[in-house]
Amino acid sequence: MSLNKTLAAAVLASLAVPALAADFPVIVRIPRLTMEAAEKIAHATVMACRKEGIQVGVTVVDRGGLPMAVLRDTLAPPVTLEVSRQKAYTAVNFNAPLSQLEDRFTKPFSVGKVDGLVFSAGGLPIEAAGNIIGAVGVSGAPTGAQDEACARAGLDAIQADLDMAQ
Repeated sequence: MSLNKTLAAAVLASLAVPALAADFPVIVRIPRLTMEAAEKIAHATVMACRKEGIQVGVTVVDRGGLPMAVLRDTLAPPVTLEVSRQKAYTAVNFNAPLSQLEDRFTKPFSVGKVDGLVFSAGGLPIEAAGNIIGAVGVSGAPTGAQDEACARAGLDAIQADLDMAQ
């Protein structure tokens, strides 16, 4: 391409940018889960499992998958922390309860083989005002269904607040 054509293309591209910028916002306001809400979810989750005689680890992550609250009950094995983190990370990235994804990624070389993802029940996304704002992951119960039931109890502890969020 000649120098004149390259300069002409650059000038045309720079003229198009202001027109595009007028059509799109400069910033995006994204609802966030508060630390206090994450702590309440984590604590309520542990308490729900304790009522069933189950010791678990629980992790609540923000919308980017970063931990905000992490608890391990007194007798829960240390591995429950990493598994609960991975469950929460997977749930927030796929925006779905992990119990719905357990059989979805079983083929070799599928996304289920990506390090850090766990497709086992016990992870739930957290939504408020139509936006995903985080997830909760639980590990340590004898079954994934029990992990998920504890996670659901944790979310139920703040569900009214989530429903009122704007």
